[in-house]
Amino acid sequence: MSQGQTSTDVILIGAGIMSATLGTLLKELAPDWNIKVFEKLASAGEESSNEWNNAGTGHSALCELNYTVERPDKSVDISKAIKVNEQFQISRQFWSYLVNSNLIRNPRDFIMPLPHLSYVHGENNVQFLKRRFDALSNHPLFEGMEFSDNKETLAEWIPLMMKNRTSNDPIAATKIDSGTDVNFGALTRMLIDHLKNQNVDIRYQHSVKNMKRTSNGAWEVTVKNVRSGATERHTAKFVFIGAGGGSLHLLQKTGIPEGKHIGGFPVSGLFMVCKNPEIVNQHHAKVYGKASVGAPPMSVPHLDTRYIDNEKSLLFGPFAGFSPKFLKTGSNADLITSVKTHNLLTMLAAGVKEISLTKYLIQQLMLSKEQRMEELRDFVPGAKSEDWDMVWAGQRVQVIKDTVQGGKGTLQFGTEVVTAADGSIAALLGASPGASTAVHVMLEILAKCFPQHITDWEPKIKEMIPSYGVSLVENIDLLQEIHSATSKALGLSDEKLALLV
Repeated sequence: MSQGQTSTDVILIGAGIMSATLGTLLKELAPDWNIKVFEKLASAGEESSNEWNNAGTGHSALCELNYTVERPDKSVDISKAIKVNEQFQISRQFWSYLVNSNLIRNPRDFIMPLPHLSYVHGENNVQFLKRRFDALSNHPLFEGMEFSDNKETLAEWIPLMMKNRTSNDPIAATKIDSGTDVNFGALTRMLIDHLKNQNVDIRYQHSVKNMKRTSNGAWEVTVKNVRSGATERHTAKFVFIGAGGGSLHLLQKTGIPEGKHIGGFPVSGLFMVCKNPEIVNQHHAKVYGKASVGAPPMSVPHLDTRYIDNEKSLLFGPFAGFSPKFLKTGSNADLITSVKTHNLLTMLAAGVKEISLTKYLIQQLMLSKEQRMEELRDFVPGAKSEDWDMVWAGQRVQVIKDTVQGGKGTLQFGTEVVTAADGSIAALLGASPGASTAVHVMLEILAKCFPQHITDWEPKIKEMIPSYGVSLVENIDLLQEIHSATSKALGLSDEKLALLV
């Protein structure tokens, strides 16, 4: 059964953090525009945005060692860390605007202050961490970072990790108290609820099946109502594909040349979870280690305090796995059906280049629970199997494309935005740092896809994001002012906040 065609200004595909962020921005900038959201699942934020499907880290490069690369001369390149941190400051500003405008009532429901630590062992790694600390701690974005290789100090910082530690291997950590734990699932639901209150048409259990251009340059989107089986057709001047792992297939359906020669490789994520209060209450931090030699950047091990549904728990991982599905709720045919004539050579080239990744995934799949526990005991020496359970944290589709630097079939480990030349459609692909930089990414999409409106929108954008168009790195006074204001608005300046939950 097919229903008639309806017309709207904007269609957002997927009700995750990306669509929720873009929709909220657009409703502030163009409140009269009509917006429709199509989500194939029964509620918002159920895939990658869900709080159990990501680590909940406010990625700002405070502890993630993969954002700081050691050069051949042993110096540390912090340029990516600066970039990621500044992008997170943009998210903090937008979230603060939402709180101050009463569009979000209680920031405690989605963001909590939590120390971020980097942890290493072994003489070479300790020396690297010290050089990293020296490079970062002199930068205003990383003010307040501390370094220690003193075991008594470390026992104060990370008591659970130091308890029962008998190894004489050199050990060190950096600590910075301005880190955060972010419940992106809760934030997504808040934003979607706000959009619904703004008369945005949110349609759950509606799966997008096809997209094509109309004669006037708009997009016709064919949507199936999962419950009734009815097929609907909707046209829009602008379409955003924010469907997580499902974005690649939808991008391919558009036929735009910018979507050619791009492939995807799915990687599953698994975490160990502890909810035993006796264990959980001994750890209060996000602690990131260093990936083992040959492991991909996404495999950096970390032990995280999490706040989910007003309950404190610990997560350790991720352990990688493989499934051909592009979404947790996807199909086993997702990977094979994503291979097209235009990206076949790109995918084949990646297969040859990434043999080591394939071996790594096979090794990870073969791990028993006890073997995973042994990796956990590198962080928590006294960890007992009965205190920890396994949780499947969903799917991430890593982008494969041809690049100048890496050549044909290069596996990307970041976030990728693909836009049509005329700005009528945009798609978001990839993974980390993802949700943490959602506001920055959506501002880029606004600039690329709505250049005719940006000048008129700029005053409102600056009201929402005071640093818009300005480098915080080059404006230290503004950086300090914004950091103080956002900390206050988001409740991050109250050191007792975490103890109240």
